[in-house]
Amino acid sequence: MVKAETSTLVRSSPEQLFNFIAVDFFDNYPRWSPEVIELETLSDGPIRIGTLGRQVRVDHGRRTESTFHVIAFDPAERIEFEGLTAPYFIRYRLEPLDRTTRLHFTFELRRLEFFMRPFERLIRHAVTEGAGRIVSNIKQLVEHNGRLQP
Repeated sequence: MVKAETSTLVRSSPEQLFNFIAVDFFDNYPRWSPEVIELETLSDGPIRIGTLGRQVRVDHGRRTESTFHVIAFDPAERIEFEGLTAPYFIRYRLEPLDRTTRLHFTFELRRLEFFMRPFERLIRHAVTEGAGRIVSNIKQLVEHNGRLQP
């Protein structure tokens, strides 16, 4: 398993941050993760436990497509996703603090395909780097009114 965990402080209430990350996930996810070139919801209604989605990503030149679903949705606290066609798990957890919120992000690649095992060290590095970039991008977007700063 390849796992990355990181966190950052965001000048936002937990409710505002949760709305940006979870409630408006299908609008905002490509903004903080520009590797996402296609994203669609496969379920009707607002996002909730059981909501299905499909994404196409291009990471380091490698195109992948996966279907995922929401496995936890606790307003102002956490949202979790699990890959259905790929072995990954993602958690965004919010910890309220005085005038800020600590955003905790976890990504797990639960299984490496046999042909990828020789590249495990590079994959681990890319996953760790990507996790840091995600929390940084979310922080910038939320704190700077929806604009990523260069």
